[in-house]
Amino acid sequence: MSKVLSAVAWPYANGPRHIGHVAGFGVPSDVFSRYMRMAGHDVLMVSGTDEHGTPILIAADEAGIPPQELADRNHRLIAEDLVALGCSYDLYTRTTTRNHHSVVQAMFTGVHDNGYFLEQTTYGAVSPSTGRTLPDRYIEGTCPICGYDGARGDQCDNCGNQLDPQDLKNPVSRINGETPKFVETQHFFLDLPALAEALGEWLDERESTATWRPNVIKFSQNILKEIRPRAMTRDIDWGISIPLDEWRDNPTKKLYVWFDAVIGYLSASIEWARRSGNPEAWREWWNDPEALSYYFMGKDNITFHSQIWPAELLAYNGKGSRGGTAHELGTLNLPSEVVSSEFLTMEGRKFSSSKKVVIYVRDLLDRYQADAFRYFVAAAGPENQDADFTWAEFVQRTNSELVAGWGNLVNRTATLIAKNFGEIPATGALTPDDEAVLAAAEAAFDNVGDLIGRNRMRQAMAEAMRAVGEVNKYVSDSEPWKIKEDPERLGTILAVTAQCVSDLNTVLSPFLPFSANAVDRVFGGAGDVQPLPRIEEVEDLDGGAGYPIITGEYDGARAWRRTPLVVGTPVEKPVPVFTKLDPAVVDEELARLAD
Repeated sequence: MSKVLSAVAWPYANGPRHIGHVAGFGVPSDVFSRYMRMAGHDVLMVSGTDEHGTPILIAADEAGIPPQELADRNHRLIAEDLVALGCSYDLYTRTTTRNHHSVVQAMFTGVHDNGYFLEQTTYGAVSPSTGRTLPDRYIEGTCPICGYDGARGDQCDNCGNQLDPQDLKNPVSRINGETPKFVETQHFFLDLPALAEALGEWLDERESTATWRPNVIKFSQNILKEIRPRAMTRDIDWGISIPLDEWRDNPTKKLYVWFDAVIGYLSASIEWARRSGNPEAWREWWNDPEALSYYFMGKDNITFHSQIWPAELLAYNGKGSRGGTAHELGTLNLPSEVVSSEFLTMEGRKFSSSKKVVIYVRDLLDRYQADAFRYFVAAAGPENQDADFTWAEFVQRTNSELVAGWGNLVNRTATLIAKNFGEIPATGALTPDDEAVLAAAEAAFDNVGDLIGRNRMRQAMAEAMRAVGEVNKYVSDSEPWKIKEDPERLGTILAVTAQCVSDLNTVLSPFLPFSANAVDRVFGGAGDVQPLPRIEEVEDLDGGAGYPIITGEYDGARAWRRTPLVVGTPVEKPVPVFTKLDPAVVDEELARLAD
C-alpha cells in the first residue's frame, strides 16, 4: 500500500464553474482517486476554493458586495456542485482560512530565510480611471517573443514563455479596454534562476519515468529555457500579508495569489490532519520520500505546477544553488506527476460566460444524470488533446453507449433473473464459453486498473466498455430467453452473466459512482460500492468564521477485484438505472445557447 496524494486544482471563487473546468480537473482526479483507494492505496484527496487576487475584487465591485461575501457565496456554490458531481474529496476547503494563511506565511518565511527571494523595483500596471492595480492576467497584448496577438501579462499561451505586463506590445486591460499605466513598485521576486538547475534535474528524472503525458513534460522543460525571477507579491489589499516586520503592516502589499494558491495543497493536507485528530498525519504524504503525489489541472496551469510550485518547494527545502535548510514543515515532496488535461470547447467554440457559450455544472446536473456527464468526460474528454462537447454527441453517447450498452446489459440480466428465479441462481457445469466470458470480465480489473493508474482515462473507459460488449455478446449468443426445458443451464447462464455484471460494475464504479451503487442494489446489494462525498459545516480551526467543506468516509469502497455473488440473493424486476435522452434535447439545449 502506498501513500497517494491526489492534489486537485483549486477552482477560482469569482463565479460558478462550468463543465469545461470540471472536465479538466474534477472528473479525472475523482476517477483516479476512487480507483487508487479500491486498489488498496491510502489516498488523501485535497483541494479548495481559491479566493484571493484582484479578479475577486473586480467581481465583488461589479456585484456591489465585499470580497469576502462574494468568496463565501461562490465557495458554497462550487462545493455544492462538486458534491453533486460525486467528487470524493477527503477535504475540500478554502484559502481564506486562518490555517491556510499561517501555512502560506510559514512557506514564505522558509523560502526567504533560505535566500530565494529578491527585492526588486519593477513596474506595476494600474488602471488610469480607477487607480487600482491590474492583475497580470487581465492585461493582453502582443507577445514580444513569438508575436502572438492575445498573450496575457503573465505568460503567452502560444509559446509558453513567462512574461511581464510591461513587456507586451500594445497592452490593454481586459476589464475596460484601457491602456494601462505602469508605475514603479517594490516587490519580492522568487529567484527562479537560482532554482533552475534543480528544477531541470527534477524534470529530467520525471521524464525518465515515462509516466508524464508527453505534452506536459515537454512544455515544462521548454519554459526552463527562458527562466527568470518572478514577482510573488502584489499591490493589493485583498490577500495574505507578507510576514516580515517592515512589510506586514502595509495594507496594500500582499502575497501573489498564485504563490498562495498552490500552497493550498499543503495547507489543506494540514487542515485535514488537524480535523482528523492526528495533527501530524499530513507528514506521511509530504515528508515521506516514498509517498506519491499527483496534481490534476487544465493545461493553462501547467506553469504553476511544474515550475512555480516545485520551485517554492525546492527553495523551502534548501535545494537550489543558494543552499539552505528545511524549516518546521520538514523536507517537502515534489510532485510525482503533473496530470494536465487539454481544453474542452463547446459546440466548436471556447467557453465564454460573457458570450453565453457556457453551461454551468449546476445547470447540467439539474437536467441530466451526473454519471452521464462523467461518462462523456471519461470517454471523450480533453485528456491529451482539445475536445469538443456537443449536445448531439452527449445524447448519442448517453443513448447508444451508456444506455444501450451497459444499461441494457444490467437491465436484461436482472429482468431474466427476476422472472425465472427471483434470486441469484446456482451455477451448474461451466462450458468453455462460460469460462471465457468470466475470464474476460475478471481480466478487466488488471486491464482497466493499469490504465487508470497511469491516467489514461479514455483508454480505460474504452477497455471497460469493450468488456461490456463481450458480455452482451455472450448473452445474445446464449439466448437464455429461449431456454424452457433446462433450468440448470438457464440458471448457469444467468449466474455467469450476473457475476460478469457485478465485476464490470466494480470496474466502472470509479467512473460512474452513482449508478454503481444503483446497479449493486438491482442485484440485491446494499448499494455501497462507492461511498459518496458530503458537505459539512465546520468552524475555523483558529477562530475565524465557519464555512462549508467537502469530506467523506471512503474506506468502505469496494475492493478492486472480483466479489463472488451469493447464491439466493433476492433480485426483483429492475427499474432502468440510466435515463435515455430524447433527441429533442439537442435542439432544446442549442436554443438555450442562442437565447
